[in-house]
Amino acid sequence: MLYPKKINAKKSNRIIKIFVIISILVAILLKTINIITSPKIPWANYAICGIIYVWVILLYSIKKNINIAGHVLLQTITISILSILIDYNIGFKGWSINIAIPITIIISNIAMLVLTIVSYRKYIKYAIYQLIIVLFSMIPIIFIYEKISQNIVLSFVASGISILNLTISLSLSFKDIKEEIIRKFHM
Repeated sequence: MLYPKKINAKKSNRIIKIFVIISILVAILLKTINIITSPKIPWANYAICGIIYVWVILLYSIKKNINIAGHVLLQTITISILSILIDYNIGFKGWSINIAIPITIIISNIAMLVLTIVSYRKYIKYAIYQLIIVLFSMIPIIFIYEKISQNIVLSFVASGISILNLTISLSLSFKDIKEEIIRKFHM
């Protein structure tokens, strides 16, 4: 039986560089077409944001032995930043802060809860990512107190779900966490 040849690292790096160059050329082409055809509507910026998003996720995914929770965290941060950039480009209507970020936080917490339930024995691997998501979920509350966000309900729901998710995750794997702390600190 014949197996396909494995692409070596040098070839795969070359392929990635070629596609990065193609992506940059496409972004320049889109921006040029946008300036020539409809300069008042920045539609090319949205496409460029999408290209950047795909590359960030792709390059992160190519790495070996990456924790799935790390993907969830990266997706949460990247989608939040891109939604703010898109909102800013269309005149900042506030939907990114009022709707997109809280919904992204809720979805990432659901994903983290599923990861915890499915592989609760490996929760230690996800704990730091879960804590970072909890900290990130406090940003909508800060936006409310700074009078940047007007959607109080969705922001508090997102932060509440994040805290509840952390509590559920900790209770599901309390025994494993306790054993890990004892092992790490020689207690």
